[in-house]
Amino acid sequence: MLTMTKETKNPEMTESGNDAQNENNAKLAELIKAVFHNGVTALKMFFDEVTGQVVNQERLGPIFVFQVKNESQQVYACGFFLQELVARFQSGNDPAQWLSSFYFDLMEEEGGKPLPKPPNGEVETKALIDGKLVPHCIESIREEFAPEQVHAGLGIVKEHGPVFEAGFPSIKDGNNVCAVPLQVLLTHWLLNRNPADILIRGLYNIKEKHGSE
Repeated sequence: MLTMTKETKNPEMTESGNDAQNENNAKLAELIKAVFHNGVTALKMFFDEVTGQVVNQERLGPIFVFQVKNESQQVYACGFFLQELVARFQSGNDPAQWLSSFYFDLMEEEGGKPLPKPPNGEVETKALIDGKLVPHCIESIREEFAPEQVHAGLGIVKEHGPVFEAGFPSIKDGNNVCAVPLQVLLTHWLLNRNPADILIRGLYNIKEKHGSE
């Protein structure tokens, strides 16, 4: 009897579940298509040549990578996350200007800037994190909040594993630390995004909550 109970399924419930999943998948596909189109259209307001692709990151979901060329035909690439693009397009807060600003920043470096090559294996990943990612974040944070003392460095959070932590020793009460998983920061780095921006925004949120300037 136990075996029969285990194997017996309600076909209507199964079909209903599959239909719901299929509908969700279809809606997501339409959303991705619309966001991709809007991204290309927005960038074409500033750049003549725009190409792009959508890749799926297991933890962070769909990522939109757009490439543009400057007048010298040099390629600059940058990646964006689905939720941030949806929020920006829905806000109506000049998404084209916002998107293009990342490329104008990249173009300060002559010669083009395609996406960096991902590290191959643990050794290369650790070398990238220790040699470039962490020093960059520390320097950017301290420069942003100088001369205020800021704690910045690596830590471990049980739910998320290795994280980069930053906080203000001067704030004693409540939450005074911003922690971002290293994987998230590394993904930003590999998308030609400044990973320190996430930490800096988090630190400003802490200061705002504590009424600090």
